[in-house]
Amino acid sequence: MTTVNLVQLQKNLDEVTYPLSKQDLLKYAEEKGIDEVVLRALKQLPLKQYETLADISQALSESE
Repeated sequence: MTTVNLVQLQKNLDEVTYPLSKQDLLKYAEEKGIDEVVLRALKQLPLKQYETLADISQALSESE
C-alpha cells in the first residue's frame, strides 16, 4: 500500500472545513479531483468524524 504523507494531505485537503465525516471527505476529494493515491488512501479510513488534518493523518497511519 502506498503511504500518504502529511504534506500530500495538506496539499490536497487545503480547503476542507472541519469537522467532517468520511463521506464528506470523499465527496470533497472527488469533486476537487485530488491525487488518486490520496483518494485511495482516504477510502481506507474508518467511518467516523474527523476534527483536523492530524486526525485524518493519524487514522491513515493506523490503517496501513
